Amino acid sequence: MGRPSDIPVWRHIGEAPCPPSGQERVTIAIVGAGPVGLAMALEFGRRGHQVLLLNRPDFISAGSKAICFSKRSLDIFDRLGVGDAIVEKGVSWNVGKVFWGDRPDPVYQFDMLPVKEQKRPGFLNIPQYHVEDILFDAASTLSSIDMRFGHEVTNVLPDDDGVDLEVRTSLNSYKVRADWVIACDGSRSPIRSMLGLEFEGRIFEDNFLIADIRMKGDHPSERWFWFDPPFNPGQSALMHKQPDDIWRLDFQLGWNIDRKAAVAPENVEPLVRAMLGPDVEFSREWYSIYTFQCRRIERFLHGHVIFAGDSAHLVSPFGARGCNGGFADIDNLGWKLDLILRGEAPASFLETYDEEAIVTADENIRNSTRSTDFITPKSETSRAFRDAVLELAQDFPFARPFVNSGRLSTAISYPDSGINTPDMDRWVGGVAPGSPVIDVPIGNRWLLDRLGNRFVVLADGWQGPAPDGVEIIDVGIAAETLQLIRRRFDFSPGAACLIRPDQYVAARWRTPTPALVSDALRRARGLA
Repeated sequence: MGRPSDIPVWRHIGEAPCPPSGQERVTIAIVGAGPVGLAMALEFGRRGHQVLLLNRPDFISAGSKAICFSKRSLDIFDRLGVGDAIVEKGVSWNVGKVFWGDRPDPVYQFDMLPVKEQKRPGFLNIPQYHVEDILFDAASTLSSIDMRFGHEVTNVLPDDDGVDLEVRTSLNSYKVRADWVIACDGSRSPIRSMLGLEFEGRIFEDNFLIADIRMKGDHPSERWFWFDPPFNPGQSALMHKQPDDIWRLDFQLGWNIDRKAAVAPENVEPLVRAMLGPDVEFSREWYSIYTFQCRRIERFLHGHVIFAGDSAHLVSPFGARGCNGGFADIDNLGWKLDLILRGEAPASFLETYDEEAIVTADENIRNSTRSTDFITPKSETSRAFRDAVLELAQDFPFARPFVNSGRLSTAISYPDSGINTPDMDRWVGGVAPGSPVIDVPIGNRWLLDRLGNRFVVLADGWQGPAPDGVEIIDVGIAAETLQLIRRRFDFSPGAACLIRPDQYVAARWRTPTPALVSDALRRARGLA
């Protein structure tokens, strides 16, 4: 298919051959092999489903994309079998610091892993192309996944029973009939355009410079953010450490700029040296300008075409909510479509993906919009409020939660989801229905690793046989960590909770019975 000259190549895959016949029939076709599409393919492939993954470029692109992956995404990577490889390559961090003006000490700092004794850190910095590399290699080991790079979807024709796709390569064209199509084809989604779907939301009038540089440095593995620094007065800046001596520097530039001139080395290097020091030695990896928007399509589910990731929603980069929000989509969708394909849930069960994924998208858009408004105030009143918050935050703890340098991505709960079973008992804390499980050590393993991707009952002393369709994990026998588990889940002897395959709590009880668990399980599968 060739490639535009402005897209750098990280890894050349090559164009896959066309299928031998002119028409194919598949169960799941995924369009787009970015991180979300690759993770989606791995999700279904590991569950035993045949997957066709179509990607227009015949390579993994380099350049500056997502680099910050949240603990929730790391937990999902673990479930997909790639967590260790990604964490080993990346730079782990928990602490973020916020600076203001020329003051050498932070006015505020935060910890992205306030609950300790968990397997994964609060965040990991790793360039997107490394993540795609690792996901691609993992998917390549599964015969259930057919990855075709260099194959472009040129038309999509959905009907009541499935979707017809027209696909083109550099040599030929062919057709695919899919029961389900998952569009993971990015912010400029051709699938979205072919179906005439529009984004709704807000576009922000500002420009930011990304300067990925290579240098040796002894800066800690922390997120540093500046408001109105002396090296970029009146604007903001950000610094992140990446693997392989790469550093992500981010500079706010304002709206009315010459974008071409802004990325010229003679204009970028003074900013870098002003931030890091006049004698710093560095080399350019990637310079680019970005603007951003906070928008989404109205629905993510359109018959047998399902949208996930940037094809469904876009946010500003403040808070690292874009790619992490996409992984939340695949985590939510995978187990639900799996149940439908196995005949264990009705097709209407996918409506719960639409509902819960939109809750996630709206929460990410709301937080990203608030972050952007705080970072880039567009009125004197807004700026005065922001500066007052920063001034107070130095000395008064009550003001620090108002400092918003990008509320970083965390797992989002669905307290009003229709597949939750509401609490029947009194709880004073713990993990409520619709919220993700908090990791905890159990013996020489971690709880999330033991949960896997199936329905599980976590119990503090289970009596009697296990209900059909679930496995019992009895933490009452883990004496060395029992008190920690009881604190995190607000368990008392005999309590239990039902956990979904995406490791969210579906129900909990002080005195569970097989009948109560069975009812909650039916509800969580969309059968009640």
